[in-house]
Amino acid sequence: MTRILFVCHGNICRSPMAEFVMKDLVKKAGLEAQFHIESAATSTEELGNPVYPPARRKLAEHGIDCAGKTARQLKNSDYDAFDLLIGMDRANLRNMHRICGGDFAGKLHLLMDYTDHLGDVADPWYTDDFEVTWRDVLAGCQGLLKHLQ
Repeated sequence: MTRILFVCHGNICRSPMAEFVMKDLVKKAGLEAQFHIESAATSTEELGNPVYPPARRKLAEHGIDCAGKTARQLKNSDYDAFDLLIGMDRANLRNMHRICGGDFAGKLHLLMDYTDHLGDVADPWYTDDFEVTWRDVLAGCQGLLKHLQ
């Protein structure tokens, strides 16, 4: 089983979108039993809060439910518990390195590294453009799944 943890700053927009998009993709591919997928935050700002309403609505537009998800923080022990820890942007990746104590096993990556347009997943917290974030997350998750198959 491949264990994937998606990570962003607050765990209320981008990383839960990636978590539930990836879960949807693996379900549609009939691969649910081969994956365990979660998401987490690098900060403590949103701990316990549900997925941000515009992110929930964007997922719902595509038939994806994220009910029950609440923000949690990345822990050092997650490095051993997951095979891949996927950040949404370079700031997330720096914080992931700090929290995990480095990347001695090559598990830390950026989601957009699995696409043909490298960089950061657009942050809708600042842009309020959840459509661009949706496209980045979908492309990244599709590329990640292709990479893992």
